[in-house]
Amino acid sequence: MLSTSRQRGFTVIELMVGIVVLGLLLALGGPSFSQWLHNVRLRNMSEAVLNGIQLARAEAVRRNAQVRFQLVDNLTNTCALTTAGPNWVISMDSAAGACASTNMADDAVPAAPRMVQSRAASDGSSSVVVAADQSSVVFNGLGRPTATLTVNVTNPAGGACAAGGGPMRCLRIAVTAGGQVRMCDPRSSFDGTSEGC
Repeated sequence: MLSTSRQRGFTVIELMVGIVVLGLLLALGGPSFSQWLHNVRLRNMSEAVLNGIQLARAEAVRRNAQVRFQLVDNLTNTCALTTAGPNWVISMDSAAGACASTNMADDAVPAAPRMVQSRAASDGSSSVVVAADQSSVVFNGLGRPTATLTVNVTNPAGGACAAGGGPMRCLRIAVTAGGQVRMCDPRSSFDGTSEGC
């Protein structure tokens, strides 16, 4: 009986070719992955702001009271309202200077600003820029805002917005006078689709 023992495996040349092909694929896919990551961060921040505004509106209706959505510069007790705040706070009263408040007095009666929820920009959305036309919007018990609000969300680290010829898909959150809250793409004009502004 003949014994043929054949070893299986890769030769050095086959390994080198495989490594070169893998390197080329990574070199071609790296920029696309980076762009995708910037777009994901932008989308996360946009959805967080959208969800925060919708929560403020829902809480106003649920409590039948005024509830505020406020953009703030930080979440400490030195916070200030800002139109460029990446952090946000939902409260019954103005949160300026009290963003880290526990909201409970010694006698368990809620104290101003009567916080509902807050979100730090560092929660998965680094390098994203939020720019609003005003720092806050107040919803009444019927879910109607006292004023309209427009929030533009961009990611300059990823490049210019697609509306300006860049690779980023920047987003806008709009609150109408009737209380409708929607997210849209500013590069598309409103044409009846859910995407346009």
